[in-house]
Amino acid sequence: MSEFLLVRHGQASFGEDNYDKLSQLGWQQARWLGEYFQQQDKSFDDIITGKLVRHRETAQGICEGLGLSRDGFTEHGGLNEFDFHSVVSAYLKQSPEEMPADKSDARPFFKVLKRAMEAWRNNQLETAVPESWDDFEQRVADALSFIQDNYSGKRVLVVSSGGAIAMAMKHVLGYGDDMVMNINMQVINSSLSRFVFSPRSVRLASFNNIPHLDDVSRSDAVTYS
Repeated sequence: MSEFLLVRHGQASFGEDNYDKLSQLGWQQARWLGEYFQQQDKSFDDIITGKLVRHRETAQGICEGLGLSRDGFTEHGGLNEFDFHSVVSAYLKQSPEEMPADKSDARPFFKVLKRAMEAWRNNQLETAVPESWDDFEQRVADALSFIQDNYSGKRVLVVSSGGAIAMAMKHVLGYGDDMVMNINMQVINSSLSRFVFSPRSVRLASFNNIPHLDDVSRSDAVTYS
């Protein structure tokens, strides 16, 4: 059977100058996931990540939990998150009254992010951003095709981001753009979703699972940023 496990990166560094690195909790989430894979005796023919630091660090933490030593990972830019900083900045430039009062609180930021994504999707941003919605959708499709074309009969681990995962789900399930925005907000840090595939199709088997966090002692480790 051909399958890939699609993992969202561990908690990143929201509110800091550099978001693109794991927090201490993010590292722990990744190690716990690796330990879970070890307990389940899961092995992978390859590990594929996007090109962001938080993707590589998550893969590294998983390998530490698995007791594996890896010099590097296969990278594909289609797994990168869209540039949400640019999208939100462009949106707030034309709607400054929606600037969150507390920039360290993720909840009001996520509300603005959803409205910014809607404006981006509808080509309503007055300031240019690095890529269009359609370009984002296409590169995620390219990442899925890369997996299908190169890993037939294998099990691979794939590390990406919430928006890219939501877009991948659109390609697999055929839902609309509004659902991409909604699913983006629901993907848990270090969660795993399982897909089975052939060269001609990809099917979803399970979504947003956190067996490595499914313990009352780890309830505070369930995060979304």
